[in-house]
Amino acid sequence: MSRENGIIIAVDGPSGAGKSTLSKLLSKRLGYLEIDTGAMYRAMAWLARNRCLDLLNQGALADFCNNALVELQLRNGNTLVFANGQDVTGEIRTPEISMLTSKISALAPVRRAMIDLQRRMGARGGVILDGRDIGTVVFPDAELKFFLSASAAERGRRRFLELQAKGEQVSLEETVKNIIERDQQDTERELSPLKQAEDAISIDSTDLSIDEMVNLMEEIFLKRISEGN
Repeated sequence: MSRENGIIIAVDGPSGAGKSTLSKLLSKRLGYLEIDTGAMYRAMAWLARNRCLDLLNQGALADFCNNALVELQLRNGNTLVFANGQDVTGEIRTPEISMLTSKISALAPVRRAMIDLQRRMGARGGVILDGRDIGTVVFPDAELKFFLSASAAERGRRRFLELQAKGEQVSLEETVKNIIERDQQDTERELSPLKQAEDAISIDSTDLSIDEMVNLMEEIFLKRISEGN
């Protein structure tokens, strides 16, 4: 498929697999726009929590989605996340928001709103989208699909260090437990569950460094481009 700005790269995988970090680094190397769909869902979860939204009230949920504004803005090489005009980049990375995100992202009105927005943002190509259903639902026709994974213990360790660096008072055991619970929610939900696309390239990052992962993904990209997608 010919696109205006380049191909669409889908990066899927479970929580803590390094999707956002790797997509950000790869996008800089390729000159592509990174669209962190997980951050978009986290922003919706943040808004829902602050409004004390009843997630079982379909009418209120639909109204909420129609009026919520989630934006991604690139500033000084960093992607900032805004929810109804407020910068929530740091506030959406807490364990509480992580668990709520898994719940709210499984609700039909939320997914419809986010999928429509993501498709409009990425339609012209030259983008890297990371999430859990990019290659299966949002852009099943993406020219290049990655599915990143790592052991729950390793993903929990990474998230623990990330939260510690932000001053969060969490334990490694609790963080790994949250990762496992999030995996279960994501894979067992009825709407757009986490699963690997049949044509996705699977990469286990458990024993690979970030540099090794980015190099490998770039090599695969260059090979795909040289082959004419």
